[in-house]
Amino acid sequence: MSQVFASIDGSAAAPGVCDYAAWASQRLQAPLTLLHILDRTLYPQAGDLSGTIGLGSREHLLTELAALDQQRSKVALEEGRIILQAAQSRVQAAGITEPMLRQRHGDLIACLSELENEMRLLVIGRQGERSASTEHQVGGHLESVIRTLHKPILVAGDTFTAPQQIMLAFDGSATAHKSVEMLADSPLIKGLPCHLVMVGADSHATREQLKTAQHRLLKTASEVHLAIVAGEVEPALHAYQAEHNIDLLAMGAYGHSRIRQFFVGSTTTNLLRSSTSALLILR
Repeated sequence: MSQVFASIDGSAAAPGVCDYAAWASQRLQAPLTLLHILDRTLYPQAGDLSGTIGLGSREHLLTELAALDQQRSKVALEEGRIILQAAQSRVQAAGITEPMLRQRHGDLIACLSELENEMRLLVIGRQGERSASTEHQVGGHLESVIRTLHKPILVAGDTFTAPQQIMLAFDGSATAHKSVEMLADSPLIKGLPCHLVMVGADSHATREQLKTAQHRLLKTASEVHLAIVAGEVEPALHAYQAEHNIDLLAMGAYGHSRIRQFFVGSTTTNLLRSSTSALLILR
């Protein structure tokens, strides 16, 4: 069965990831897996060092290094176990009775790619434990995760608030219409008000596109508000979101207009950095 995966580590983002993952798991009625990945660059698996160090008078050094590697790996595994247990307690308090705990050793992107077929949704934080502590800094792996995976990704907000409204950034592209279809068929937004927002010129053609999408979304959303706003994409979307107190922003990862350039280009990081709310990325 497809599951909600929560990618957690020892960072300050982990509690929010757990909370959003528990919410999504309940909304989707899908099992929740808490995933902790031991970064091999921080905790490399022990290798054969004899060719580098040599034997003879330095054999004792080889033995000591092997023992040190083994100890570091043991400590990392124990730290991961503690992180998973804390996450388990948190999601159980939120109503998830039997979360699955999984620990992997390797590269984050490679591990998530291997598990992709089991995913219905990935929940991840903006920052990992290796990221700088600067406010709104975006973790270095996040963009790579977004570009690599082909499943929806929920980037947790700074603090958890159960979403009461969702806003979908719409640009009229085939990808945008696919995003509408995905939301319309998803229990994630069932019963929630939805704002369908297009950045650009107001015209009869764009209004008709929005009305078509509105009709489709009414299958799931309690109501759908349409809006066409002018200006640059990033500030226009954030201004509308703030004005209407929207706590979940959704958008497709790829499109064919300014929103595509905005999202997959160099300003992707700016969006994630400037937003404190949760972001649902549809693929």
